[in-house]
Amino acid sequence: MSVFAKRLKQARKAAKLSQEKLGVLAGIDEMSASARMNQYERGKHEPDFPTVARIAKALRLPTCFFYAERDIEAKLIAAFHRLDDERKTALLDQAMRWAGVDEDLRSM
Repeated sequence: MSVFAKRLKQARKAAKLSQEKLGVLAGIDEMSASARMNQYERGKHEPDFPTVARIAKALRLPTCFFYAERDIEAKLIAAFHRLDDERKTALLDQAMRWAGVDEDLRSM
């Protein structure tokens, strides 16, 4: 199973959506939404980037979530995405201190 397929299935189930409902929310025709989402989740086909972006928006996740290889990174991406800007900044500053990232990189 591809990383994308795994993350898609995890996110859809966490959102408590059927394959058909998610497909429709992502702008896929109602008649083919379930079949297409099933193919994506099984890894038979992978959607193009605009479709991934629509799926991500429907699930309130960034597109990068679907390509995170490690579960812990996927969870961090999902949580970070849902924070407000003030908390994102505070978390990023703390993480950079913990990682020992120098000031030049922090100011990017």
